[in-house]
Formats: sequence, C-alpha cells, structure tokens
Amino acid sequence: MGTPATFSEHDSEPVRGLPEPLPPGETLLWQGSPRWWSLALDAYRVRALAVYFGVIVLARGAWLLAEGATPAAALAGCTGPAAFSLICLAMLTGIAALAARGTVYTVTSRRVVVRQGIALSSTINLPFTALRSADLRAKRDGTGDIALELLPDQRVSYLWMWPHVRPWRWTRPQPMLRNLSDAEAVGSLLARAFGAASSRGAVRIETGPAVGPAVGPTVGHATGTPISAATVGAAP
Repeated sequence: MGTPATFSEHDSEPVRGLPEPLPPGETLLWQGSPRWWSLALDAYRVRALAVYFGVIVLARGAWLLAEGATPAAALAGCTGPAAFSLICLAMLTGIAALAARGTVYTVTSRRVVVRQGIALSSTINLPFTALRSADLRAKRDGTGDIALELLPDQRVSYLWMWPHVRPWRWTRPQPMLRNLSDAEAVGSLLARAFGAASSRGAVRIETGPAVGPAVGPTVGHATGTPISAATVGAAP
C-alpha cells in the first residue's frame, strides 16, 4: 500500500495552492486553475439550464397566446419568468467563476494537489504512489480534463471533491483537473514526473475523444491515442 490520498482544511497558505511549504527534495512543477467559463458550461451546466429556462418561457408564451392573449400581453406575461431565469443563470455563473478562482491545481515532483473552496479552502493531496493512471480528454472549446485513476485501496469522496471529480464515477471516484487551457502540456509533464518518481514501471496517459463518454485506461494498456511524450519509464 502506498502513501494514501489525504484531505485537510486550512485558513492560510504559506505557498499559493499548498497548505504548507514543500518538504526538502520536492519541487514545484506546475500550477493552474480551471477556465471559469468552460467550468460554468461543463460542470455547472449553465448552457443546459439556459435551454431549459428558454423552453419554459416559450411554453408560457405559447400557452398565453392559445388562451387568447394578445402578443403584447403574452410578451408581458413572459417577462417575469424570463427575468427569474436570467437571475438564476447569472448566480450560477458567478458561483462557477468563484469556484474557478478558488481552485489551484498543483503538480510537484511527488504528488498532485487540489486546492478548492470559495469561503473555506480545503486541500486534497494525491501522492504519485496513490495513482494508477490518468486519462486526458480534450474538449471542443480548447480546454481539457485530466482524470486521475487511484489504486484500488485508495478512496476519495465524490461529493466533497465535486466539481473536481470525473462525472458519474460514483463507486470509484476519480479526482480530475478540469477545464485546463493547457491540458496536453500538463498531461505530458505529469507523465514525466510520475515516471521519474514511480517504481511501478511505465504508465500511459491516454487521450480520450473530444465528445462522448471517456473510458479510463489501465496502466500499460492503451485505450485511446497517447499524447506526445506521455509514455514514460520508471526511474532506475
């Protein structure tokens, strides 16, 4: 059993994104955050909700017209639901923006760290010894996600980590670095760092399709198209 994934809450950060300074011998390789607009559309489903509210407003307008209301009266009758819908969408988008602003993903020479939280910050440490593989999935908006598959004896809370977790993996949650603007470069860096620190042999970071469900790979077995420099060997 490797070093377990750990969780902590904290009020201050001696180093951005980290609850404490890095120990001797560990180096900071990369830090980043989700792109807020992509996070709003992807994790918070702002686009889907906008369509839902739009259908409701149009349905109300059609119903008023069918009941004999004039176009002006039907339009006036839709003003309230439309205003309520816009307020809800604005609030949800604001929450997504705050969530992206409060999130810092960190890759060091030994682990991946996810700092999240709007009012209260919390940190999830994912040592490389707790990871089994990773799956990179590109998106049409130019961002990408990197899902981290944990070893069988490692567990994280889906609800606590959301939205930084792979969707629909309830029984075996997978932490995920979401909506990265430089996902492919981060995936290559993560593969090299994991290979340099790991003693479990080669690991492959796979690229999934831009759309549709992503299927997590296993170590050493390709299920997608490998990204550049993603297959690395363990350090001697």
